[in-house]
Amino acid sequence: MRLSTLRHACRNLPTPSVHQPRTGVRVFGLAERSLPLGHSSNSQLLLRGASSMSGSTSAETALKLGKQTKKTDGPGYENTVRENVQRTKEEMVALQRGHPALKPMLAIIQADEDDRLLEINKKMAAKIGLNLTQICLPRECTEDEIIEEVLKLNEDPRVHGVYLHLPPASLTSRVLNTLKPEKDVDGVSDLNVGRLVRGDMSQGFTPPLANAVIELLARHGEQNTPMEGRTVLVVGGEGPLGVALQCLMQRRGMVVLNSQRSSEGLQKQVMQANAVVLLAAGHMDVPPTWLRPGAAVIHCGSALMTDHGMEMSSLSGVGPLTAALRMQNVVQSSSRWAKGQQYRPWTLRNLKLQPLSPVPSDIEISRAQTPKPVDQLAQEIGLLQEETEAYGRTKAKVRLSLLDRLREQPDGKYVLVAGITPTPLGEGKSTVVIGLVQALSAHLKLNSFACLRQPSQGPTFGVKGGAAGGGYAQVIPMEEFNLHLTGDIHAITAANNLVAAAIDARMLHEATQTDKALYSRLVPSVNGDRRFSPIQIARLRRLGISEIDPSALTPQEVSSFVRLDLDPAKVTWQRVVDTNDRFLRKITVGQASTEKGHVRETQFDIAVASEIMAILALADGLGDMKTRLGRMVVGSSRSGQPVTAEDLGVSGALAVLMKDAIKPTLMQTLEGSPVFVHAGPFANIAHGNSSVLADKLALKLVGEDGFVVTEAGFGADIGMEKFFNIKCRASGLRPNIVVLVATVRALKMHGGGPNVSAGSPLPREYIDENLSLVAKGCSSNLRKQIQIAHLFGVPVVVALNVFKTDTQAEINLVCQMAKESGASDAVPCHHWALGGRGSVELAQAVKQASSQPSHFQFLYSQETPIVEKIRMIAQKVYGADDIELSPEAKAKIDYYNQQGYGKLPICMAKTHLSLSHLPEKKGTPTGFTLPIRDIRASIGAGFIYPLVGTMSTMPGLPTRPCFYDIDLDPVTEEITGLF
Repeated sequence: MRLSTLRHACRNLPTPSVHQPRTGVRVFGLAERSLPLGHSSNSQLLLRGASSMSGSTSAETALKLGKQTKKTDGPGYENTVRENVQRTKEEMVALQRGHPALKPMLAIIQADEDDRLLEINKKMAAKIGLNLTQICLPRECTEDEIIEEVLKLNEDPRVHGVYLHLPPASLTSRVLNTLKPEKDVDGVSDLNVGRLVRGDMSQGFTPPLANAVIELLARHGEQNTPMEGRTVLVVGGEGPLGVALQCLMQRRGMVVLNSQRSSEGLQKQVMQANAVVLLAAGHMDVPPTWLRPGAAVIHCGSALMTDHGMEMSSLSGVGPLTAALRMQNVVQSSSRWAKGQQYRPWTLRNLKLQPLSPVPSDIEISRAQTPKPVDQLAQEIGLLQEETEAYGRTKAKVRLSLLDRLREQPDGKYVLVAGITPTPLGEGKSTVVIGLVQALSAHLKLNSFACLRQPSQGPTFGVKGGAAGGGYAQVIPMEEFNLHLTGDIHAITAANNLVAAAIDARMLHEATQTDKALYSRLVPSVNGDRRFSPIQIARLRRLGISEIDPSALTPQEVSSFVRLDLDPAKVTWQRVVDTNDRFLRKITVGQASTEKGHVRETQFDIAVASEIMAILALADGLGDMKTRLGRMVVGSSRSGQPVTAEDLGVSGALAVLMKDAIKPTLMQTLEGSPVFVHAGPFANIAHGNSSVLADKLALKLVGEDGFVVTEAGFGADIGMEKFFNIKCRASGLRPNIVVLVATVRALKMHGGGPNVSAGSPLPREYIDENLSLVAKGCSSNLRKQIQIAHLFGVPVVVALNVFKTDTQAEINLVCQMAKESGASDAVPCHHWALGGRGSVELAQAVKQASSQPSHFQFLYSQETPIVEKIRMIAQKVYGADDIELSPEAKAKIDYYNQQGYGKLPICMAKTHLSLSHLPEKKGTPTGFTLPIRDIRASIGAGFIYPLVGTMSTMPGLPTRPCFYDIDLDPVTEEITGLF
């Protein structure tokens, strides 16, 4: 017999025995009792056959039948119990053969001093091998106290069945219906009773006591009359048990009569019945003179004794059979749970689109579509109820436990959407991602998932606007997507600035206090007890100090412990805010008189440029994220040693702030396809891709034949290269195909067209047909970006994002030249105007290309020296002749090698507007040397980032930002102007 204890409510108390429960203590034990269903309490069977011999009492007849059964070993009560126990044991063995880690458990909530029937359950669970836990409550417990325990058991994944061993008055409708139906193994909740009445027991449970009565009636019928057509009188049949029993008997063709114990016509009804079932509470017997010959009496009242005071044997009474059937329900519940943990085929319901022409604004399109409730979407894609946390009606966080549940599930196809070098206006990669997923799911009927980055407030209110896609290829509701979403960026901002505050506070306190004063404050005495926190003990270990008694450290050890000795000139950690605010690019802090003259220059970055955002995108779980947060380097000491967030003692607090942000957010497209929105690292100084976790979760959910479409920031030379060399290295995932987004507008720019700037009208070259510019752009930038993808051994499909100004001749030319440049296929896409229907050709091309072999390879090995890694990227990806390192960059490389960071991948920080370091150099620049002015490290994220030229990490607002058009109707609360 397996034993387990969920928890004790009191410490230092011995585990009570089943017969001596302590009030308020969860006790482990295998104890039993028949659930007091309806208005009955303890349960017992007295199977009495009325004899035609005059003078025979019902007790005498019962004893005679008992002796005869044991003597002949016929189909008696003991055999019924044994057969049910044996069948359940076999089911248990089969279940654990398929699921060795599964330990089925029954939990009993007890508020009753009578342990005799609990003892029956204990013996029955022991025979079958079930785990069991018991929660003891005072007999006078309140409804709320019971519900509190029920709710805990509802959420405990180890518990597969709950049995309420409570006084009848405590079994209120509220209590019964709080219990999760899938754990209601006594079948007493309204939902389970309704399922029984409806005849749908695929998810419900038959009440064990009602089932026991039916089995006993069936046994009695084998010796006398068949069940069909028999008349059964049920006395006291109110409540769930009465309803269930009547339904079961009628389903077997019995005629059911109902009566109360005080009914005047009770004798007449008894004389008509083939069997009498007594459900009423309290001791009640039927005079033998009332019974017709061969009738059975099944007593489910409170007596555990015969009417002559003779104790029934251990296998007498309804209790053992009810207990056996209850255990059978627990095993069945465990089996259903195990089956429910397996991969679930999708039942996705797509939303219909009716595209209009001309195409309305993005927000008008979004508002015209009614999204599915997020819980419905979650169910359609195979998520369990406990795996989602709703944030309103249309978005939800998805728990990472999904990865454990589906760890054996094969991944789907992995598609990366990248682009050619863009114009400042962007070329629509997000729109292509959404249009492709809508086409795959709504039109080709293939499971597909989009994985997108969360947009920053900076561009939303700055120049580019939102990032929810556009036209009829959007994530909805687009205003929720583009604004606060589920608060992940706010969490990153709070965590980042907590580190910044800790740095300045620590430098101030170290500069103004002695070692002794610092030590007494860092390790204070609380109620006479002085001890190090776990984070402080970890710091002691890094310093090589094994002592954990604060009073035992030497003065030198105290000094090493309390002094980080951060050099203010070498602090690399900045504050962040999610707004384009150019005047925060350089600031001075510490000017208040309270800071005692400790003034220093620092700066703000935009929130998505925080290293914490990069960590969020690369972490593969909460533990990994916590480790990465702890090893973030915030600066150097005066002796040149790196100082980390763990040294500051802040890593645990950062994990607390980020514990919800690590869960991807589930949303949907205009056509009802699922979308994960998660992370959004700045693509210039970080890797510019959505999270590893979102991709991993989606790959499990779509199934082996499904598709996950994820996006890389900027052009293929930046976002795609970082996706391969950084993200794929961290995740272990391998892409099947690259979709390379191009536009006629961008190709004309690379073919020699005039500059394009946000907020200014497009020059005529971009509006009128110009095949010469298109051809030059294809032979330069498009060809080069296809070649970059082939460096990594991945097939390429070119998606031409069609604008209304593009001519058919221009479209045909791009597709032709893309194929000639090595693309597996090239197709025009009209998703902006038509939704998924406009990207069906792209979806078919992706499906076809994904069946081709992918020979993925990294550009460089981790063992390659830092300088050579940079050189390989510059020459093979950008087309540079060589690199040029500044003296500062050379010194940093030496420093990082000394610190053991030389094996980290490289994350180049350069302009996204050119393959070179010069934004004005379009097409495919050649003959240039790539200058590396500085090299920095994101040790928590796990990469080195060289700075190519000047790189701004805080955008500024233009003369006319987007916010001029954004407004709110105070009456309807409708938002206008977002795009």
